[in-house]
Amino acid sequence: MYVLGIESATPVAGVAVAQGGRILAERMINNRKTHSGHLLNMIKAVIEEAGVRPGDIGGIAVSSGPGSFTGLRIGMSTAKTLAQVWRVPVVGVSTLEALVHPLTGLANLVCPVLNARKNEVYTAVYDVADGTINDMTGPRALKPEDLAALLAKWPDRAVTFLGDGVDEYRERFMVLLGKRAVFAPGAASLPRGASVADFGRIKLEKGEGVDPLVLLPNYVRLSEAEVKWQQKQQTTGKDSACSSQ
Repeated sequence: MYVLGIESATPVAGVAVAQGGRILAERMINNRKTHSGHLLNMIKAVIEEAGVRPGDIGGIAVSSGPGSFTGLRIGMSTAKTLAQVWRVPVVGVSTLEALVHPLTGLANLVCPVLNARKNEVYTAVYDVADGTINDMTGPRALKPEDLAALLAKWPDRAVTFLGDGVDEYRERFMVLLGKRAVFAPGAASLPRGASVADFGRIKLEKGEGVDPLVLLPNYVRLSEAEVKWQQKQQTTGKDSACSSQ
């Protein structure tokens, strides 16, 4: 099965075509510009470079979050539209698990950290020593100090950090965890369309593909607009209660 992988949940835009455990073509841009301007051109290019036609694509894998709300929407809408046009299944791949996938088999705990702003990271803790990805905590948004407290559950395990949150919080993790903190090389820290495609292929071959209409992103936390709306609703509710008394 030829699988198209799309990554746009972070400042990186990446696309790739995978087949049978091989990556046939990949393109990646890390210029922090809006992905909508070049994602379709990148997809067209990797399909041509892989030597296949759109009709050969048997499924689409897309990074499903957590990550940038705008980037997620762009990637998800692109993947879902193409899946509808090509009449193929689509599968969401956790942005965090896509980062972890190439490190499967590492003895350390693996902790992807994506910059979530507001002094938080999107993260989860994974044990991949047995060759599979075992999620120990579930995805969440945490302050670095709270993540360090969570990692205290495994005091004898070194922790390999990777992701765009490393640039922002490297020194803090070193202070919080000391020698337990290890950092993946920069080349392994960027989300890759190849990883989304390959991990998505595994999920699709297990029958986990879905109709594009039912695929949803995992934002982990509410958007700023949703937080403000909830605050407004709470304020309105209090005002209504006071006026009725």
